[in-house]
Amino acid sequence: MRMLNKILTTAAAAMTLGGAVLATASPASAAGRNGVCETGEFCYYFNSNNQGSLSDFTGSVGDYATKQPSCYDFKGPGTGKGKCIKNAAASVWNRSGKTVRVHYNSNYAGSTYQDFAAGAKGNLTAALKNQNASHQFSPSSSARVDMSYGLYKTGGGHISCAFDGYTNTAGRHEGIDIARGVGSDVHALVSGQVINVARGFNGGSGLSTIAIYNASLNKTIIYLHSAPRSSLSVGQQISRGQIIADEAWHGVSSSGAAHTHVEMRPGRQTRASKSVGDPTLSNPNPNSFWISQNYNLR
Repeated sequence: MRMLNKILTTAAAAMTLGGAVLATASPASAAGRNGVCETGEFCYYFNSNNQGSLSDFTGSVGDYATKQPSCYDFKGPGTGKGKCIKNAAASVWNRSGKTVRVHYNSNYAGSTYQDFAAGAKGNLTAALKNQNASHQFSPSSSARVDMSYGLYKTGGGHISCAFDGYTNTAGRHEGIDIARGVGSDVHALVSGQVINVARGFNGGSGLSTIAIYNASLNKTIIYLHSAPRSSLSVGQQISRGQIIADEAWHGVSSSGAAHTHVEMRPGRQTRASKSVGDPTLSNPNPNSFWISQNYNLR
């Protein structure tokens, strides 16, 4: 009987231990994530100045999740241990041999991010502190440029109306309006072939159009309201950054409202979608596309 009790007690202890192991394991508990910032890893810290509990990674993660037991959590000793890291990190240490980019949004999206070179240690910016949603090893580009800078190749421009951003105009805005001033050089944001040029004239009825189709992306970028350069012609191949127009007010009621409407359309399209007075969006939200082309949406 003593022997039987001993066997049963040992079995119960083993089951309890096994249960404890299963209870603490989670889908996010990848091998090697042990709460120690080791060579080859990228580490988040709960507090600024690399203080508090840490969470270590050896690769990119597009979504940390927000609830236990499935979230990526802080594993090291100290303040914050056990908390999910999404929107909760304050500083980092990049012990990997690659640049790592911390993104404000999940799936490496959004125009707000911060790059950490190999070996770098530091605090997240005010825009990213407790606002981290994904991180990416070896991002495709170490830096993006503002979309307005990409269009004009100089400062002073700004986005005057975002996609679907009408506030005082009836309809759904199908593109992004960017403004700098009459006469500003307008550059192609994406390479491709010119498939339509309508030159127009200043004033509300003089709409101009430039349509440039990129076959590899299967996207057409359409520019409205600016005056196409005289050398621009259908069939011409355009490089990213090449001057294609001068900012004007073709199809706009006044020179003070001059801007360039930039519209991304799926497939091969020669004309922009109707915006004013049209309650239906024909184009998908282009923000992720522009980010993929290394532009900040500003």
